[in-house]
Amino acid sequence: MSPEVLSTPVVDTAKTGVRAHSRARAARKRRALVMSGRVLLLVGVLGLWEVLSRAKVIDPFNFSMPSKIWDQIWTWTMHGTAQGSLGEQIWYTLYEALIGWVFGVVVGVVLGIALGRITFLADVLGPYIKVLNSLPRIVLAPIFVIWFGLGPLSKIASAVVLVFFPVFFNAFQGAREVDRNLVANARILGASDRRVTLQVVIPSATSWIFTSLHVSFGFALIGAIVGEYIGATKGIGLLVATSQGTFNAAGVYAAMVILAAVALVAEGLLTFAERRIFRWKPAGSGD
Repeated sequence: MSPEVLSTPVVDTAKTGVRAHSRARAARKRRALVMSGRVLLLVGVLGLWEVLSRAKVIDPFNFSMPSKIWDQIWTWTMHGTAQGSLGEQIWYTLYEALIGWVFGVVVGVVLGIALGRITFLADVLGPYIKVLNSLPRIVLAPIFVIWFGLGPLSKIASAVVLVFFPVFFNAFQGAREVDRNLVANARILGASDRRVTLQVVIPSATSWIFTSLHVSFGFALIGAIVGEYIGATKGIGLLVATSQGTFNAAGVYAAMVILAAVALVAEGLLTFAERRIFRWKPAGSGD
């Protein structure tokens, strides 16, 4: 065997390594550029807001300003709120949202997979689900407060109804979009309906379900906040209602900033879990 033939794989491997290094470096540069753009955009918007408020171009009483919002967050953090410590309010809302999110996800996934697999069940329940989905679910929050009182149960119920539908429809679509060849091959190998569902349908629908989880947790937070806004003894929604009642615009915005921070942390955790589960998927360019 000639030396040239032996040396060819070494050269190819070296070129592949160089290309991989170049791609990794380009990806790092792009991430740094995207992050810089995000930071500059945020700083620009906040700076313009502050300048316009101080110059009275926009009404500082109604629109407040970033410096006052920060002062409000600092005051709540250091001295607490009228309802207790800020951490207690965050945990109360997060607890309601998490419980509602878990229940909504479980029910949505189970019913979505079931209706996706059982045509008769989909034909019977389909019209009712469409009717319920067409209802403005936010308006159910006052009814839940009447039914379950000012405690966390009414907020959990609001979160459940908001979470259920996006998860259900994604799970249903994921079950319907399973490769029919995979199902047919599993049946040829002697798999029962139960094994086909557990070992073929659910794994295939997992990516659909995870897509809905990102959106649905935000809906769970919205359900908890709206329920607290209508009537509660604790929570971020109550901070919003109290601040609005005292014409404290900075307090309203401060509560919104805190809620956004909680949502971003939850989104980061879901993204981390998704990447761990779907390691085989290529990273999106927008990450």
